Amino acid sequence: METKLEINRHPCFNAEVKGECGRVHLPVAPKCNILCNYCNRKFDCVNESRPGVSSALLNPYQAVSYMEQVLAKEPRITVAGIAGPGDPFANPQEAMKTIRLVRERFPEILICLATNGLGLLPHLQELAELKVSHLTLTVNAVDPEIGQKIYAWVRDGKVIHRGLEAAELLLRRQLEAIAGLKSLGMTVKVNTIVIPGINDLHVAAVARRMAALKVDVLNLMPVYPNADTPFAAIPEPDAAQMASLREKAEGFLPQMRHCTRCRADAVGLLEEDRGEELRGCLTACARLVPGSGDRPYVAVATKEGMLVNLHLGEAQSFQIWGQNGEGFKLMAERPAPPPGLGAQRWWDMAAVLKDCRAVLVSALGETPRSILEECGIQPLEMGGFIELGLQAVYRGGPLEVLKGRRGGLARGCSGPGSRRGCDA
Repeated sequence: METKLEINRHPCFNAEVKGECGRVHLPVAPKCNILCNYCNRKFDCVNESRPGVSSALLNPYQAVSYMEQVLAKEPRITVAGIAGPGDPFANPQEAMKTIRLVRERFPEILICLATNGLGLLPHLQELAELKVSHLTLTVNAVDPEIGQKIYAWVRDGKVIHRGLEAAELLLRRQLEAIAGLKSLGMTVKVNTIVIPGINDLHVAAVARRMAALKVDVLNLMPVYPNADTPFAAIPEPDAAQMASLREKAEGFLPQMRHCTRCRADAVGLLEEDRGEELRGCLTACARLVPGSGDRPYVAVATKEGMLVNLHLGEAQSFQIWGQNGEGFKLMAERPAPPPGLGAQRWWDMAAVLKDCRAVLVSALGETPRSILEECGIQPLEMGGFIELGLQAVYRGGPLEVLKGRRGGLARGCSGPGSRRGCDA
């Protein structure tokens, strides 16, 4: 007998059930395909509640194991979501595999996704077949002249777009995706980040356009000043301004007023998050090695074999490390592709390191970072002993050795209760 999904039991879309129905976010999507001028995903703190951060990353099999343990401890969970910490469709293989496994193992669970919409279109039909019932898209502007002020770049495949061209491409994909989702009968929420002086006077236009597309609910979210971003100095809109904007937007669409700006690894009820309590469970599942489909190794850029102390571009070879019981073992040394090849060098390097889940380096540029991440390899910038870096990757070990959170590892926070951030 086909399982009937109770789609009204999603606490983000139905405020009436927020005290009895919970959600779990599965952090399986580390990469993002756009860069917003308010977004900084470099830092994660367990006291910080905001989209775009997670204390660990899971692969699809680890995510299912985590789901099993979470449901045993919190049976009120009704929704499994993928909200990053990047974008699900910048990581389509990981995201879609996770959805397939969750649907097979937990047929009664609602599945939702949060995305910018850029890479969504090719997956619409499969999402419908897998009974993904709820989608959230972040749409910050419906005028590319305004959108180009918000996005630093948009990456479509291997091509990076900037300026007006980037904003036009993103908006076109978003509008097509929303129309496609509604034609398939899915429930759609739109998040709009309110940025004073940038798009605050544009909110009503966004609401009007989304209403025309039959969007179900609009969630206006105040931007939070985020260090080391172009919008760091823009003040957060106050409660009165947000209330006024919501009142105007409500003339077009129902408003979500109970958003808690969930982390990419949030778990529990919206007002009773159990992320801190279950963080050990999350990190333990992230250490599981589920078999041949996993990337078992870590590459290291090192001069002498003890420290991570080479820039990616300086490395003439990489040490390849793996787990050996309770310790680590040097498995091999592989030559790096020669310099002088332009971007092709980084694609060749990704091929050399194709069975590595991460590469430890002292530093690297944005182009090689994007290419390695595109190929499923997490570049991690750090300084210090190789073993400490390996502990951080394999076991969630001490992270203070790392030079900032890059690719999923943490350095610091803005203090207890901080709610800065970006939107997943």
